Amino acid sequence: MNVGNLGSFGELIVNAGLVAKFVLLVLFGLSVVCWAIIFQKAVQFRVIARETSRFLKVYRESRRFALVANGAKRMRASPLARVYLAAYQELGGVGNPPPDMMDGPPEAGEEGISPERLESVERAMRRVQSAEIERMERYLAFLATTASAGPFIGLFGTVWGITSSFQSIGSQGSASLAVVAPGISEALIATAAGLAAAIPAVIGYNYYVGRVRHWATEMENFALELANLTERRLVRTAKSF
Repeated sequence: MNVGNLGSFGELIVNAGLVAKFVLLVLFGLSVVCWAIIFQKAVQFRVIARETSRFLKVYRESRRFALVANGAKRMRASPLARVYLAAYQELGGVGNPPPDMMDGPPEAGEEGISPERLESVERAMRRVQSAEIERMERYLAFLATTASAGPFIGLFGTVWGITSSFQSIGSQGSASLAVVAPGISEALIATAAGLAAAIPAVIGYNYYVGRVRHWATEMENFALELANLTERRLVRTAKSF
């Protein structure tokens, strides 16, 4: 029975008009791309979570700024690791290793860094945060476009199929099932195809937008923590007279 139904469904597609086939082809293409993006994002965020967990373990356990940075270089899939590297590179400058801010405040005679230098570190971290958010959001716009356009493309096919049915009624002067069935079938198939493309797209988009927001918050909190740590350990304090 199921095989017969599948055969009938295939026959409906084969016997559909040129416009209906074009609509189905467009929706099929959108659906394939959407599923590819969904799976790609699933892998991407899984790697991000794994690499971030490894980086945070190194960050919490190590007491040397340089050692944490070396670990972060091996975990560049983690947005937090990239934020850390941005701070590390900004503190060190070109070719100069940054101080070991994990060991405590500067010793006597050391000046530390100026508040202006701290601001440059914060700007560097914000730039990386923006770049990481853009990287995580890449291709999500296609999901949103499919989610909004898919039903309308299917609706176009629906309207075209119903119009074909009315034309058949007018040309044959009969409203029997045999006359209207092909056009109605095309309309229903187009509607189903539009929904089949749009539903996974809207679910995937909403889910991954939530993941992006989660990691944006994690980066913001980590950058604030790193800025506070830098200020406590390294910023040169003004002397009171």
